[in-house]
Amino acid sequence: MRIRAHEKFEHIYWVELERGLNRLATVNFSPGTKVYGEQVVSAEGIEYRIWDPYRSKLAAAILRGLSPIPIAGGSRVLYLGAASGTTASHISDIVGREGTIYCVEISPRPMRDLLAVCERRQNMIPILADASRPNQYHMIVEQVDVIYQDVAQPEQTNILLENARIFLKNKGYAFLALKARSIDVTKEPREIFRDEIGKLERELEIVDSRILEPYAKDHAMILARKK
Repeated sequence: MRIRAHEKFEHIYWVELERGLNRLATVNFSPGTKVYGEQVVSAEGIEYRIWDPYRSKLAAAILRGLSPIPIAGGSRVLYLGAASGTTASHISDIVGREGTIYCVEISPRPMRDLLAVCERRQNMIPILADASRPNQYHMIVEQVDVIYQDVAQPEQTNILLENARIFLKNKGYAFLALKARSIDVTKEPREIFRDEIGKLERELEIVDSRILEPYAKDHAMILARKK
């Protein structure tokens, strides 16, 4: 087994599990624990969590070539639609002890799982709230460097824009994990992606976008920056 730092992105690694098979990984913020049954490997006293692109759209986006990944040590991140904490936990690994992730989730069932993850990760703050109503958490969340959104609702683009107006710093970045079938099941996904990018461009600068297949069907990841 060989481990090397990712050639582009801070605190992200390649783990060569066998010859020619490289997997993304992050250093475990909470050694000895797992979040979603992920594989864990150790080398020279450091524990690495294999980052599954079929379970995490951010990992899928990295493998599909999205760049940059503007999440680093000490970053403040607002995560909309954190669910049970799969991707948020890897972001937790990346931002480290000096960073913070505000994890907004509306559904009580995944929130129970998220709370268990947050208990072991002091840089993750769970917030039971509706991402379409940022007034519910505006007294908790500070200005952030990054917004990451994975909310499967028809108005997912507008939800991101509303939160960006309130919480995103100037020149801050926003990730939108866009699920086409949640917007319109009658249109071709690529047409929906173009339409939603057009909406984002009214207020944000589009930096990059990638289709996430084969890891996530009918999904795209859009990276934008506040002007």
